[in-house]
Amino acid sequence: MSSRFAAPLLVLILSAMPLSLAHSDTPNAQGWLLVANKGEHSLGLIDPAEAKQVANVPEGGITGHEVIASPDGKTAYVPIYGNSGVGKPGTDGRNLVVIDLASRKVTGHVDFGHGVRPHCPLFGPKDGMLYVTTELDKTISIIDPSTLKIIGTVPTGQPESHMLAISHDGRRGYTANVGPGTVSVLDLEARKTLKVIPISRETQRISISPDDSMVFTSDQTKPQLAVIDTASDTVKTWIPLPGLGYGSASTSDGRWLVIAVPTVNKVAVIDLRSLKVVHTIDVPKAPQEVLIGPGDKVAYASCDSSHQVAAIDTSDWKVAKLIDAGAGADGLAWAR
Repeated sequence: MSSRFAAPLLVLILSAMPLSLAHSDTPNAQGWLLVANKGEHSLGLIDPAEAKQVANVPEGGITGHEVIASPDGKTAYVPIYGNSGVGKPGTDGRNLVVIDLASRKVTGHVDFGHGVRPHCPLFGPKDGMLYVTTELDKTISIIDPSTLKIIGTVPTGQPESHMLAISHDGRRGYTANVGPGTVSVLDLEARKTLKVIPISRETQRISISPDDSMVFTSDQTKPQLAVIDTASDTVKTWIPLPGLGYGSASTSDGRWLVIAVPTVNKVAVIDLRSLKVVHTIDVPKAPQEVLIGPGDKVAYASCDSSHQVAAIDTSDWKVAKLIDAGAGADGLAWAR
């Protein structure tokens, strides 16, 4: 075939290929949306442009509930919690799984040495270390991702330190201690507990505002959200919710806090200037975690019982797409 006809023909063939083939193996410019499918003991990779889960990576053994991606977007880290709920009888996970997102394979492990129920992983914004809640030890474990070695711990002073938020300067950590109903304030540099703040008989989930001035955690005895003033480390106000709250996340501009309300199958939107709920959105059953996508354009809510992730358009606060995920869709992370 003449070369002058070959190039146009190749362009024609490529343009006729289905988009699913063109994009299923490589992330688009946005990156991957990661979801911990705890009911399947696997990590799902969702192409947000196609609104489709394109891969499901088995974690091996007992399940992980949460996930975080490395800052370069190449690696995912999934703590293997166990098969129970917080404070309930069951297996005690003792390792963290490392997954290479390009090959979609488990490439490493971190062994904590004994059962600790590791749960929430976050990267320190300044030191690049991986911080993981290790409930049964009442600590946050610090892992060097370059060596996969535990290099230290931070005591929380409380049992069931389930979720963690880290200030954007990397100096402070805040844990939601479920059974005690408290929040521990941590000095991550000195590796010590500064204060324990009482919230209620039981609390769940935790997040921090973009300016680090407020920390949010959900009362599990009443439909209300505690707002902690980080300057005084005290509860400064309560925000009424349409039901018991769960995971929350702020938009990067500091205007909105989006929170899952699983008891009524809704997501609520809080105006952070007035500290009031201004929108409620119906989503599939049992929303768990909220993640704000790049540019604050989409809020994602994992919906446990429906095996779906709801993609909510922040311009009109309506569900734009429902993305099929795996059983027990829970923890969310973005791999850029």
